[in-house]
Amino acid sequence: MGGTAPALEVDDLTAGYGPVRALRRVSLTVPAGAVVTVLGGNGAGKSTLLRAVSRTLRFHGGSVVSGTVRRDGRPLDGLTPDRVVAAGVSQVPEGRQVFARMTVEDNLRAGALGDRRGGRAARSAALRRVHELFPVLADRARQPAGLLSGGEQQMLAVGRALMAAPGLLLLDEPSLGLAPLMAARIADAVREINAQGTAVLLVEQNAALALRLASHAYVLEVGEVTLSGPAADLAASDEVRRRYLGVVDEDAAADAADARTAPPVLSRWEATP
Repeated sequence: MGGTAPALEVDDLTAGYGPVRALRRVSLTVPAGAVVTVLGGNGAGKSTLLRAVSRTLRFHGGSVVSGTVRRDGRPLDGLTPDRVVAAGVSQVPEGRQVFARMTVEDNLRAGALGDRRGGRAARSAALRRVHELFPVLADRARQPAGLLSGGEQQMLAVGRALMAAPGLLLLDEPSLGLAPLMAARIADAVREINAQGTAVLLVEQNAALALRLASHAYVLEVGEVTLSGPAADLAASDEVRRRYLGVVDEDAAADAADARTAPPVLSRWEATP
């Protein structure tokens, strides 16, 4: 990219919880302005990876054992979570985790607390951006966040992260528990956020949606990167199609379908009048 530093570089990262290694020598890159996705089943280490990047892993009883994480070429290792936000990295955790008793407006204000780079004008600009992306949050500004629907709470969680004007957004399972139509709306918002210049590292079990959004993808299995490459290539991979997209081998499926629809074969004894 013409000498531009990647939005994120993870190099040889090992992390875990006590003696358990949830990540083993994981390396990945998010190019500037790109959407990169990490696929994998439950327990693959996807959420641990995002927590290690955002430096929130210790809040979950974990720690980084070795490896480095760089944002725009600068190390994040050793920074506190608020300094990571100040460095331009915001995370949307799995399960939305909005402040249910606080208003929508106050939830968004809370998202701006970690941004030390701008003043009131920057916060106003960030709020306008959020309201343009999610008009419902402007309409319900004074409503307690706990009264929003699941999809609206996900919008609020994303909007809260955007209030710090991040250059890199970490998204953990944004479609989890959402109806297909609402998941599609969140996906459209991710495309728009990226089009506005924010790089995205997306962790998502909905592999079909993730591969449509991303330019590059990694597959994590039991804490290790087992596949990586352009998202279109992984979407066409038989292994990925079988394991993450629910697509079986087409020849085998056709044979099985033929077997189900063919007339029954009678034995010699059944065919005898």
